[in-house]
Amino acid sequence: MKTAFKKSFLKEIEKLKNKKLKDSIADIINHVEVSSNISAVKNIKKLTGYGCYYRIRIRDYRIGLKIEDEIVHFCNPRTEEKHLSGFSLKR
Repeated sequence: MKTAFKKSFLKEIEKLKNKKLKDSIADIINHVEVSSNISAVKNIKKLTGYGCYYRIRIRDYRIGLKIEDEIVHFCNPRTEEKHLSGFSLKR
């Protein structure tokens, strides 16, 4: 699958100090890129009420995904606490 990244996603990744978490996120990105469709991606969950939005959980982090025109857009990674307040998504 093709991937794209929001600027805010890249900034948040740069701010992370946990190397294991960064490595896990890199693995997820690679997995998404080599997957043939979204259902082949591990730990993905469709967000209720948001037609084309998904999330992937890595420990206490959540990565938002928006799928549009065969392109997976990576949104802000957030801790579980911040996730509960919502991704920066537009309906």
